[in-house]
Amino acid sequence: MGKSSSSSTVNSLKSSLVVFGALAFGWLTMEIAFKPYLDKARAAMDKSDPSHDPDEEEEDNNKLSDEEKEDVASDLSHLK
Repeated sequence: MGKSSSSSTVNSLKSSLVVFGALAFGWLTMEIAFKPYLDKARAAMDKSDPSHDPDEEEEDNNKLSDEEKEDVASDLSHLK
């Protein structure tokens, strides 16, 4: 009985090692195969600013300062 339990332990360790090796090989294969895309994605993530909201930027660009509003109003009054 003792011999069969030790052989099953060895077999399970071998199986675990094979699975771990297969996962590592698969990960490495994906890294090599998609390297250009992964590099672009990582560069984009490095450049991104999570606190920046592009919608707020559009709203800020649409807002006119008081001087710009006065200039537009004076230009429109000349047209009348």
